[in-house]
Amino acid sequence: MMLIGIDTGGTFTDIVYRDGNKWKIYKLLSTPWNPAEAVLNGIAHVSGDTKKDLVHGSTVATNTLLERDGALTAIITNRGFEDIIEIGRQDRSRIYDLSYKRPPCLVSKENRFGIKGRINHAGEEIEPLDPEEIRSLIGKLKNKGIESIAVCLLFSYAHPRHELLIEDLLKDNGTYFSLSHKIVAEFREYERFSTTVANSYVGPRMSNYIKRLKEGLGEKTRLMIMQSNGGSISAAVAMQEPVRTVFSGPAGGVVAAHEWAKRAGFNRIISFDMGGTSTDVSLIDRGISITTESEVSEIPIKTPMIDIKTVGAGGGSIAHLDPGGSLRVGPRSAGADPGPICYGKGKEITVTDANLYLGRLIPEYFLGGDMGLHRERLNKPFYDMAKKVGLTPVELAEGIIAIANSSMQKAIRAISVERGHDPRDFTLFSFGGAGGMHAAYLARLLHIPKIIVPENPGLLSAMGMLMADIIKDYSLTIMKSHEEVSLNELLRYFQRLSEEAISDMKDQGIDKKDISVETYLDMRYKGQSYEIIVPFDKDYVERFQALHQRLYGYKKEHSRIEIVNLRIRAKGKTHKPEIKEYELYEEKIRDQAFVLEKEAIFDGRPFLTPVIKRDRLLPGNVINGPAIIVEYSSTIIIPPFARAQMDKYRNIIIHTL
Repeated sequence: MMLIGIDTGGTFTDIVYRDGNKWKIYKLLSTPWNPAEAVLNGIAHVSGDTKKDLVHGSTVATNTLLERDGALTAIITNRGFEDIIEIGRQDRSRIYDLSYKRPPCLVSKENRFGIKGRINHAGEEIEPLDPEEIRSLIGKLKNKGIESIAVCLLFSYAHPRHELLIEDLLKDNGTYFSLSHKIVAEFREYERFSTTVANSYVGPRMSNYIKRLKEGLGEKTRLMIMQSNGGSISAAVAMQEPVRTVFSGPAGGVVAAHEWAKRAGFNRIISFDMGGTSTDVSLIDRGISITTESEVSEIPIKTPMIDIKTVGAGGGSIAHLDPGGSLRVGPRSAGADPGPICYGKGKEITVTDANLYLGRLIPEYFLGGDMGLHRERLNKPFYDMAKKVGLTPVELAEGIIAIANSSMQKAIRAISVERGHDPRDFTLFSFGGAGGMHAAYLARLLHIPKIIVPENPGLLSAMGMLMADIIKDYSLTIMKSHEEVSLNELLRYFQRLSEEAISDMKDQGIDKKDISVETYLDMRYKGQSYEIIVPFDKDYVERFQALHQRLYGYKKEHSRIEIVNLRIRAKGKTHKPEIKEYELYEEKIRDQAFVLEKEAIFDGRPFLTPVIKRDRLLPGNVINGPAIIVEYSSTIIIPPFARAQMDKYRNIIIHTL
């Protein structure tokens, strides 16, 4: 059985696979116009007609929401509530932008339909549905060419009987549909409606994508899809609930970073994943942080997902001048096509071009030398832009990198300093194809003393797919004071959710002995609008008080505390790749590890810099900066102000001096 992990990014598609007893890697350019093409081409390259277990992180759901090219979707809701999806909340993302226009609603006004029938907050029927009205509406939607339907009824989380009745009438219609109580069984109708609509909007696209993959892969392949919550699900579940996959690629990277760092003895890390299009950062304080308050293109998504901050700064981020003549970098990216200028097709300067211009990228070793870089194409574009801003080409290149670093620094501050964490207490875990080129500079900006760069950092997210357990999240709104509900009553609620979760896990082929269940509560003080997620045990009140104190700097010991939602996370254990431990050798590097000497520029000064092949280093070897470490999937910069050593897991540990 061959194990394969695939992460589709905006620029590259990364593949990690086990061939016999060896782990191997392969990287190819993504095909944004047809994402399945790169995946199937990559699979054809690395495997023959053998049985395969494949875990895939897909960008289909994300891109569908960002580009607004999903299915023609309709909403069925209670009469009078058709416009909730457009009205939204009172908060505004750009309150001082006078020219700001909200992105269009995923469902136009003429495709929102209200029906008779009402359930109240206690789950009691106060007005019955009219089945004939619903049958008539279904026929009308079919005649309109509607491709997908979101069924979003008030208080369906309290009792789903009306949504289930509509489901019975829709089953034989042939139109894709989502029920809000199955996507988000929680209160707050706007977020529940928004998430359900997003699910229906991307559902047909995701279903078609998975069908194309399965046809191309054949019957010998079991396909699993990575979720935003750090676990995988079967392809069948992903087709029904694709909204759970919107951050699947970045989630794989965080899972791998956590597992890798934990094995190396680091429990408090900031994961830093810099790819070709964007950078994703996440803070891990002895465990991965989960949130239920995320957005994609200003669309609230209320499914549990890893708490990741994304910024539009990657290797392909384009440098440009704003109307005032100031230099800007990103968020627009050159992507895989046309790509950076040095790839041979692009015409706009990118961060990758700036690194190559400064001598920090080595063309002979980029992707193992399989992909040529054209340094000669950079001279004129850098000269022309530098002249416009009154800089030398070298100053321009360093300025581009400094601006990109500043954007990434702000993202890390947002998940650490702004949440009460001191970055100096954490280790920066750097990966992604471009991460190793910028990690030391970010660490210097944030005063982070230590950086870990794992082996094959450019493919770590794909490896994370294979480290992920099968995970399914469940929730239930109860909205009770902690004084009104006993510990035994909470345990009964959790038992009910657990039985459903274990049944679903068994349906996905997981043995009962490999299933575990984690329990959580969403809690808040009376009068607050939003909750924090607290692990459940008999001391849950004290846990909430301590967590609130850490997050917000205060606690109210005598205030009423509300339990809003119960959550469980069911995990099906999977067999994970081993992280091998090696014997430590002496600090001196063997001569054969040095392959070149190149002039590279650091902080405005040229240095004759040794180029070192990572696979020729031995655990224990010490690398003094400046140095450039090359490997197939990435390049690591050790600036003059840093020193590095390879540890017993073949990680490069960088210390900023």
